[in-house]
Amino acid sequence: MQPAEPEIPVVDAAGEAFDLWRRRIGLATAPVVFAAVWLLATGLDTPARRLRAILAAVVVLWVSEALPMAITAFLGVAAAVVLGVAPAQAAFAPFADPLVFLFIGTFILARAIFFHGLDRRFAFAILGLRGVGERPGRVLVAYAVTAAVISMWISNTATTAMMFPIGVALLRSLESLSDGPGAQRHATGFAAALLLSNAFAASIGGLATPVGTPPNLIGIGFIRKETGVDISFFVWMALGLPVVALALAAMLTRFQLSAVDRSRRLEGVAAFVAAERAALGPWTRGQVNTVIAFGFAVAFWVLPGALALLLGGDHPLCRHLASALPEGVVALLAAGLLFVLPVDLKRMKFTLDWREAVQIDWWIVFLYGGGIALGTLAFKTGLAEALGYRLTSLLGVQSELGLIVLATIIATVLSETTSNTASANMVVPVVIAFARSSGIDPVLPAVAATMGASLGFMLPVSTPCNAIVYASGRIPLTTMMRHGIWLDVAGIAGVIVVVTLLGPLLRGALG
Repeated sequence: MQPAEPEIPVVDAAGEAFDLWRRRIGLATAPVVFAAVWLLATGLDTPARRLRAILAAVVVLWVSEALPMAITAFLGVAAAVVLGVAPAQAAFAPFADPLVFLFIGTFILARAIFFHGLDRRFAFAILGLRGVGERPGRVLVAYAVTAAVISMWISNTATTAMMFPIGVALLRSLESLSDGPGAQRHATGFAAALLLSNAFAASIGGLATPVGTPPNLIGIGFIRKETGVDISFFVWMALGLPVVALALAAMLTRFQLSAVDRSRRLEGVAAFVAAERAALGPWTRGQVNTVIAFGFAVAFWVLPGALALLLGGDHPLCRHLASALPEGVVALLAAGLLFVLPVDLKRMKFTLDWREAVQIDWWIVFLYGGGIALGTLAFKTGLAEALGYRLTSLLGVQSELGLIVLATIIATVLSETTSNTASANMVVPVVIAFARSSGIDPVLPAVAATMGASLGFMLPVSTPCNAIVYASGRIPLTTMMRHGIWLDVAGIAGVIVVVTLLGPLLRGALG
């Protein structure tokens, strides 16, 4: 039986009003911006001028979310065909990019994990570890780490939604036993920290793997198409995991110092977790099959990159694995196992059926294809190169480190007011073009920009994860902003340090 879909709280009235006005302004502004850029564009060839007007309108619609983001991407590519920027076959080719099928296969695996309740089983297994007990600080760490680890493999939003009711249930024991003003203040502060740790950790955890969050695959796709460098699953994890570790440590340290009273205990939490684990019952055949399929995917995602690091990318075995088992093919094979491994062979019931499989986040797949298509056209028409030269003369950044710092900051700031996927689609191709015009290797700055796109922590509108926990009514906006700004700074520093120090060590594997 399928577990109930986690209930996502509705955003508060102020947040809804802000979103409504943002969408209205975007819908009214986009055609004006299109016309203005169309009329004022000079110094470019006709296709580049027309594409610049299209991209200007697309950026306005993405930032404002006036239209569904995937539809905006579709319309942008369609407009490029209508206005003669490129023929349809060339314009829509990126929708068949191999990374599109990595998205699809990964999302089907994630759907199976949710459908069979493996996410909840894993969450309560971590919370039920002997060392966690009823100490607030340990519960906070276990809760946040669980969210981060789950979000490495499934949607950050789905992770937050799944962990949210668990967090609320954990808080009930503290709040019901709070006695006196001091205890109540601790309960209130700890509640905000616990729920924020869910949203923040889910966003942080997505950085660890290429499939953890859509911006990662968007950035990898741009890097591969425009530089010829194919970042393997293993290499991305070698960069992503240290960033996750640093950001999680920074977040947990801040919450431990500001919101945890180590003299108190969360009476009843251990009993609640034990009861929930017991209610899950024994492992089902569907859960075992899902673990087999998921383990197959992870093994063959990581193995080629690990062997390349040990044997060298030119080793015949490494070349064979890279050509025969690219990550998109592995994802599809693993997803295919879900339709082959039986749950009840007599009744021809398998681990996943098509009705469940099609409930994946198709909009992200379409948004990825559209974003890559528009970015590819920007390079083919010379628009990206022209923009890069203008930014070079304007900003004067002439070193790889300087561009890594700039790219991370810009992507992070932009992600505070627009979706992470839109931020990656907008910033990464600009960074690549900027690097080329400055004579800088674009790979590491583009990686930094990709990671920076997932670092928006300050506002409820920054990510759906933030919106979910903010709508609980337990987190004052000033509290989210205060912790979010601090984590933005810590995340930016972590990305810069890791990419700058580890990136050069991995250049051999990147090649």
